[in-house]
Amino acid sequence: MEVIFFVSVSTHVRLAHTDIQIPDFSEYRRKSVKDPTSRNRESADSRKAFSYLMAGGAAVVTAYGAKAVVTQFVSSMSATADVLALAKIEIKLADIPEGKSVTFKWRGKPLFIRHRTAEEIKGEQSVDISTLRDPQLDSDRVQFPEWLIIIGVCTHLGCVPIANAGDFNGYYCPCHGSHYDASGRIRKGPAPLNLEVPPYEFPEEGLLIVG
Repeated sequence: MEVIFFVSVSTHVRLAHTDIQIPDFSEYRRKSVKDPTSRNRESADSRKAFSYLMAGGAAVVTAYGAKAVVTQFVSSMSATADVLALAKIEIKLADIPEGKSVTFKWRGKPLFIRHRTAEEIKGEQSVDISTLRDPQLDSDRVQFPEWLIIIGVCTHLGCVPIANAGDFNGYYCPCHGSHYDASGRIRKGPAPLNLEVPPYEFPEEGLLIVG
């Protein structure tokens, strides 16, 4: 026969901890919420204003950071000045007959090379520049009277004009009706400026380098 004895042990549960110090975070709290007896709605405006201020500041910092990143990315994707400086095109002028306008591609843009006739040269040199919207002498737009070198992009909205067309037998933009003369000067229509003359040189007779 087996006899089992049970020992009764009394357990005391400590319900209060009066010897533990509760940390005080009052110095970190805003004045409007230091009083534990104040109602929440009494400090709502000041708390919201602080939250809005922090959110606005974060938004501004984020926007400037994003702008810097995008600017750097776009700059890295675009061609450098050194690369653009090397973007040149050589053209043999003997291949362009008198009275003709030939189109080449230069730096992604159409380049018009026009071998002007004596009649065209005389007509453009006799134009009264006081009547022009963008006054320029013909001699200021060419190095040699017989050769006109211009970028074929309309100064209105960037369309490509048609050579040997228009009311002035120069260039005509079919998009919005701008008329240029045989010197590339705007004579009629909405375009505000003359066709652009790119940098170019004649290193030797019969050879043109643009760029």
